[in-house]
Amino acid sequence: MENTIRQEELETLRELIKDVDTAMLTTVSEEGLVSRPMKTQEVEFDGDLWFITKKDTDKYEEILHENEVNISYAGKSYVSIRGRAEIVEDIAKKKELWSKAYEKIMKASYDDPNVVLIKIKAEAAEYWDTSFTKNIVYFYKRLAGKEAENTDINETIEL
Repeated sequence: MENTIRQEELETLRELIKDVDTAMLTTVSEEGLVSRPMKTQEVEFDGDLWFITKKDTDKYEEILHENEVNISYAGKSYVSIRGRAEIVEDIAKKKELWSKAYEKIMKASYDDPNVVLIKIKAEAAEYWDTSFTKNIVYFYKRLAGKEAENTDINETIEL
């Protein structure tokens, strides 16, 4: 049963973040917290998130120093995922996740030794489901003078 619950929680998160291309990755620097936009890789979310970066970046150094990170998504809903980051240099995985767009953006290829993956193992997530349909129903019920439950859903999931 516990495995079924975990699968349902992962499915909920997968649905909430699947159409959001850009996430905000927050790391810990010497000065404090730093957030920057990152492209989430086109992988089915199973509790791990994948990103591509280079070794000669601040985020690479920050993760080596402190691997506790946060990823946030904003789209039809809001999702905040806390986890531990790990630098991965697996060439086969880099090739699997690579796209031609990265060659232009990073001015490198997947087999460049400076290109690395960031794998984030999700530990907990919090989300606010504020989908348009739920909120429009609430709005119209309130306009009609009817009792309506606030349809914003806020949940915390330990993974």
